[in-house]
Amino acid sequence: MPKEACTVPNRVTPGRPVVFDAEACNGCNRCVEVCQSDVFIPNAEKGRPPVLLFADECWYCGCCVKECPQQAAGAIRSNWPLMLRVRWKRKDTGEHYRVGMRNPPPANTKPPV
Repeated sequence: MPKEACTVPNRVTPGRPVVFDAEACNGCNRCVEVCQSDVFIPNAEKGRPPVLLFADECWYCGCCVKECPQQAAGAIRSNWPLMLRVRWKRKDTGEHYRVGMRNPPPANTKPPV
């Protein structure tokens, strides 16, 4: 088997727990080192994002995103499954909220009824 075939991501699972931006990622492989479930392997090409091999084994702990030195530039972000995303809405206005919103609406100042 050729060496390139060994580093192809697992195509069986549809999940992508982590999304890389190839333009912002510098290939430092810090996420590979800190991953608790070892879902990544370093890319064979220098300066390229790691390869996500075992997406279905990700724990969604977020340590890869937190430890990334290029995280502010958008090199890596978590892609939470729909079932794990927390959402709620205000009954009176119908506004939707979710954890981690970039520009959250102001807090509700009305007392509970």
